[in-house]
Amino acid sequence: MNSGMKYLTSVWQSLFQRLASVQSGEGRAVFWSFLYFFSLLSSYYVLRPIRDEMGIVAGIDQLQWLFTGTFITMLLVVPLFGFITSRLQRRQFLPYVYLFFIFNLILFYLIFESAESLTNVARVFFIWLSVFNLFVVSVFWSFMADLYRNEQAKRLFGLIASGGTIGALTGPLLTATLVQQLGTSQMMLISAGLLCLSILCINRLIRWQATNDDRQEQSDRSSERDEIPIGGSIWDGILLVLRSPYLMGICVLMLLFTLLSTFLYFQQAQIIKLAVAGSEARTALFATIDLSVNALTLFIQTLITARLIKGLGLALVLALIPLLLCFGFVLLALFPALPVLLAVQVLRRAGNYAVMRPSREMLYVVLRRDEKYKAKNFIDTVVYRGGDAVSSWVYTGFRTLGMSLSTIAWIAAPISLIWAWVAYRLGQQQNRIATQNNLQNGDE
Repeated sequence: MNSGMKYLTSVWQSLFQRLASVQSGEGRAVFWSFLYFFSLLSSYYVLRPIRDEMGIVAGIDQLQWLFTGTFITMLLVVPLFGFITSRLQRRQFLPYVYLFFIFNLILFYLIFESAESLTNVARVFFIWLSVFNLFVVSVFWSFMADLYRNEQAKRLFGLIASGGTIGALTGPLLTATLVQQLGTSQMMLISAGLLCLSILCINRLIRWQATNDDRQEQSDRSSERDEIPIGGSIWDGILLVLRSPYLMGICVLMLLFTLLSTFLYFQQAQIIKLAVAGSEARTALFATIDLSVNALTLFIQTLITARLIKGLGLALVLALIPLLLCFGFVLLALFPALPVLLAVQVLRRAGNYAVMRPSREMLYVVLRRDEKYKAKNFIDTVVYRGGDAVSSWVYTGFRTLGMSLSTIAWIAAPISLIWAWVAYRLGQQQNRIATQNNLQNGDE
């Protein structure tokens, strides 16, 4: 029995190293990094269905205020986050970040258990989780950049990222399976437990770094850490964006993305509220949606995305999801029913995570270092959350004017075509900038 287990372990390690390009001495770090991202996204996706249900509990007619509150909170937190992290070593700061969120989750558990009405708590939780997601993932990748050299990152980051995708599958599966038996508040403790596992992984990784780095490697990575800060002020990013038509185009791309995503999110809330009775049942449905999205994302990431980009080129791939979403809004306009909504939402989100998101990140590859970090930080936080807030008020205005879900879907369809055109043009421009950079490098 023991010899059989040893043989299987040996075969697995050999296959793992061959497929993932893990070299001697790296296996332990890759394992803990994989587990870290797995536990982190599992923790978030346990809570995400609860957030969607809290959006309904808080009142669908109040969603625009929740998006606005998230945007304002982001404006306050981003500079504070940059201020704190600029004065502490990230390896010291990491455990405190997660302990802070664990404390928050325990507090939410106690409030959910004792509160007679969840309306106000639901609003706070919705905003809190929207901020939580942005920062815990950002901190994770900052630590990975601190931990691994550039050569290691090229080989290992894909494998490490797959831990997050599997975690994104596990989290909603836990919620869909357990929430109706345990109740919503108990899921907070499960999420907190997964964050505790993240802290364990951090400590293991810090120990690995301390025992495997020589002084020269430490010096090299210290220089890289200085070049890649976690946060900082967003104001420099504003100036870079305003001076660059290309970056302004990316802002327009992001605003159109948030506009259409918000429209679909509001329609999801309204259709599910009418079609599904009971808070736990709706939470389970939201978890099932997340599970389906992440399963499809993993499939597309593994088998399709790279082939699409290689075969069609970046410009066409960027336009693909907007074109498919246009077709989805037409279907919703004709048949505003739950099955159609679920199909469109799952395909849209999976397409965004597996195809649109990695393609959108490629737009930054051809830019200068300050644009990659400062301008991108501004676009990913202020422009993104600002687009959410404005879009929520636009949707609310449409509903106030008496527009039906079908009418709004008809409006969204041509906007999707505009989004596709902007995405295609940005893809073309990215190719031109890449060619210019290659020529300049060749001249040098």
